[in-house]
Amino acid sequence: MSSISLIGTGNMARTIGTLAVAGGNTVEVMGRDQSKADDLAEALGGGATVGKWGAVPAGDIVITALLYDGVVPVVAEYGNALASKVVVDISNPFNAAFDGLAHSEETSIAQEVAKVAPSDVSVVKAFNTVFRNVLENGRPNIFIAGDDAQAKAGVAAFIESLGLRPMDVGGLKMAHWLEGMGVVTVGLANNGVGHWDFAVGVNEFTG
Repeated sequence: MSSISLIGTGNMARTIGTLAVAGGNTVEVMGRDQSKADDLAEALGGGATVGKWGAVPAGDIVITALLYDGVVPVVAEYGNALASKVVVDISNPFNAAFDGLAHSEETSIAQEVAKVAPSDVSVVKAFNTVFRNVLENGRPNIFIAGDDAQAKAGVAAFIESLGLRPMDVGGLKMAHWLEGMGVVTVGLANNGVGHWDFAVGVNEFTG
């Protein structure tokens, strides 16, 4: 099982934390508001602990469960406290209309994280293509991107412990396209599918 630190105390932190505890993983919660971190750890149960904001996370895998515009500043704030960690960015940088990305260049929040993180940090993009309600109730594919094969293997093992299926899409450059997939998923929810109880996945056809 994995050792996980969640930076953030919102809905995605609660959802991933709940699945992580149920999957037998060790979970730490870190939040700017210490009382919210305390409350979330208590709600998660399973021996979940609370870390001090900005301190070295206890988990080998650090999940930044934050809104997209807070991820890079928080990683920069933590600085060397994240040395040698695997940092997982789950954010979606949607524009105001939810029909495009907030950044106009061919980059991603995960790639921007890699620029400000310590050089020995491995960054992985994951969980951004799945709606929270599906993550809570379904068994969707979780697409992941990153340059470090060992880091991705660790994140994949964590995802499998949640009862989910990890799907590696390639290097960290692919995080840009995963963010684009997030936009497509919202477009499907608002149009062709017409509801939020679905996930984009992979069907394999052989023979």
